[in-house]
Amino acid sequence: MKSKRAALWLALGGLVGLGSLNGASAADRFVADASYQGGMPTTQAEVLPVGHFNASCDESCDTFPEMECGCGELTCDGGCGDMGGGLFDDGGCGMFDCDLGDPFTLFGEACGYTVGGWVQMGYHSKALPLFNNRPDEANLHQAWFYAEKAIDTSDGFDFGGRIDYVYGIDAQDTQAFGIDNGHWDTGWDRGEYGSALPQVYGEVGYGDLSVKFGRFFTIIGYEVVAAPDNFFYSHAYTMYNSEPFTHTGALATYNAGDDLTLYGGYTLGWDSGFEDNGDSFLGGASLAMSDDVTVTYATVAGRFADQPGGTTSQGYMHSIVTDITLTEQLQYILQSDYIDAEDGNGANFKETYGLNNYLIYTVSDCLALGSRFEWYDADAGVFNGNVDVYALTLGANVKPHANVLIRPEIRWDWADGADVTGILENDEDEQTTFGIDTIFLF
Repeated sequence: MKSKRAALWLALGGLVGLGSLNGASAADRFVADASYQGGMPTTQAEVLPVGHFNASCDESCDTFPEMECGCGELTCDGGCGDMGGGLFDDGGCGMFDCDLGDPFTLFGEACGYTVGGWVQMGYHSKALPLFNNRPDEANLHQAWFYAEKAIDTSDGFDFGGRIDYVYGIDAQDTQAFGIDNGHWDTGWDRGEYGSALPQVYGEVGYGDLSVKFGRFFTIIGYEVVAAPDNFFYSHAYTMYNSEPFTHTGALATYNAGDDLTLYGGYTLGWDSGFEDNGDSFLGGASLAMSDDVTVTYATVAGRFADQPGGTTSQGYMHSIVTDITLTEQLQYILQSDYIDAEDGNGANFKETYGLNNYLIYTVSDCLALGSRFEWYDADAGVFNGNVDVYALTLGANVKPHANVLIRPEIRWDWADGADVTGILENDEDEQTTFGIDTIFLF
C-alpha cells in the first residue's frame, strides 16, 4: 500500500513539474478565462473548475511572426472564430491555440431571460457507487433544461429566478431525498431512469446583497451535480457520500468587498423538497487572499434530516476549498471536508473526512489535462465499518466545437478496511475504470 501511495504522489508531482516548465515560457501568451462554457451559464456554482485560456493574438504574432494566425493572412485580426471552430481549426496560431468562437444557442437571450441546457452521454467500464453505477452500457446521464432570469443589481433592485429539469440515470440521485410522500419529484422514476427538479427558486437583490428562496444547489464543496461544471466525468466519494446536493430554504449572499463574499441562510435540511425535513444553518465565506489564491469555507449545522419513522440525523459539516493559480496555465485545488452527525438517540450516525487534490493544466481553449487524487476516510455511516478509500483519476477535457465537451478518463480505486464489500464492483478491494462522456450544450 505504501508503494502505491508513493507512486501516486510521484505522478502528481510530475504533473506539477510539467506545468512549471511549460508555464514560464507560455505565461505571457495566455489570459485566464473562468469557465469551460464559453459564455453559456449552467448552474451558478461559486467555485468552478479551471477554465481554458484565450490566446492573445497580438502577442502570439509578435512571438511567432512566421505563423499564419488568421484565415490565410499573416495577422490575427481576421480569424475564423465567429464561425465556431475547434481543435483542428486553423483559425488560431496552431492546433493548440484553437479558436472556438461563440457557441450557438437554441433559444438565445431576451430581456435578461435565458433558456438552455445540455445532453450528457457516457460509458464506463466498471461500476462505481458515485452516479456511475451502470457499467458497460451507453448511458444517458443528463438531459438537462433550464430557464433563468439572472438578477442585475448594478442599478439597484432587481428580481429573477431559475428552474432546472433533468431526465436520465443521474436524475434519481438529484431528487428530493426527504420525506417520501410523492409531493415533489421522488415518484418520477421510470426504471433506472427518472426525472428531477433540482432547482426551483426565486431571487431578489439590491446592490451587494441578494437572497435566493426555494430549492437551489448547495454551496458546499467543489464538485457539483451539473455535468458541464465539473472537470471529470466521474465523481469523488466525498461529494457523493458526505455533501448535500440541494437545499430548500433561503440563502443570502453579500459581497462585502472586492475580495470577500459572505453567505448565510436557513434550510430544511439536506436534499429536501418543500417540507419540514430538517432545520439547519447554511453559510460561509469566500476570501480572495491574493490574485492567485482564493479560500472558500462553507458549512451546514443543525438537523440534516428528520423523517417520521425514517432517517434522523443532526450535527455539523464543513468544506474548505482552496483554489491556487500556480501559473496562468496550471491550477491546483485542495478540498477538505468533515462531517460529524448523530442520530435521534445520540449514537454516531455519520463521521467522514475527505481530502481531494486537483491539478488542471490548460493547454488551450480546446484542450485541458487534469488529475484528481482523493483520500476518503469513512469512520461510520457510509460503508461497513471504518474504511479508507483512495482514488486517482487522470483525464482530459477536449472541445472539438464550442458546444461540445468530451471527457475521457482512467481511474484507479482501492479500499482498505475490515469489510470493503459494496464499494467497488464484485466487492473487490482494487479497481481500474475507463470512462468517457460527451456533453452537447445548447
